[in-house]
Amino acid sequence: MAERASPALATQRHTLLEDLHAFGMGASFAAVGVVLLRSAGLITGGVAGLALELSYWAHWPVGPVFLVLNLPFFALAQRRLGWQYTLRSLTVVTVMSLLTVGIPHWLNVQAVDPVFAALFGGTLIGMGVLALVRHRASVGGVGLLALYLNETRGINAGKVQLVADLMILALGFFLVPLKFFLLSIVSAASLSLVVIAYHRPGRYTGY
Repeated sequence: MAERASPALATQRHTLLEDLHAFGMGASFAAVGVVLLRSAGLITGGVAGLALELSYWAHWPVGPVFLVLNLPFFALAQRRLGWQYTLRSLTVVTVMSLLTVGIPHWLNVQAVDPVFAALFGGTLIGMGVLALVRHRASVGGVGLLALYLNETRGINAGKVQLVADLMILALGFFLVPLKFFLLSIVSAASLSLVVIAYHRPGRYTGY
C-alpha cells in the first residue's frame, strides 16, 4: 500500500530559487523544441504553432512573433489569474522568445529528421509546459486558457490544449507539405500527451 503524504509535506511550497530554476528549464525546453520543429519545417499547436505558421508565411523570426501573439492572452491571465501569475508567465515567454533567436547561433542544426523533430520537439515543449505549470507559470497562449478552465471548471488542461491545437494545425494544411502536416499533428499530440499524463491536480502538491 502506498504511503500517504504527511500534512507538512502536502503544504510545502516551492522556494524562489526552485521557481527560477523551473522557469529557466521550462523556457529552455520549450525553446529547443520550437527550434527543432522550425529546423525540420514542422508546426505544432497553440500559439507556438501560429508563430511557426507566420514565420513560414511571412519569413518573420518565430521568437518575436510568439511574444507578440501572446500579449492578448496575458490580458486574460491578469484578469483571471492575477498579476503574479501573469508576470511570471510574461517573463518566461520573453526568455523563451529570446532563446529561440539565440539557440540557432549556439546550436547549429544543419539537418534534423522530421520524425525525430516531431516526437522529440513536441515532447520537449510538453515537458517545458509541465515544469512551468507546476511552478505557477506557463508559456502563455492557449496554455493560459487551458489552465484557467482546468482550475475553474475542472476541464483537463491537456484536452483543452489538444482541441485548440487541432484547430490551429488545420491552418498548417495550406502552408506545409502533406507529410510535414501529418508529422506536425504527431508533434502536437506528443506535447499534449505529456500534459494529459502528468498534469493531474491532487497528485502533485508542491505548488
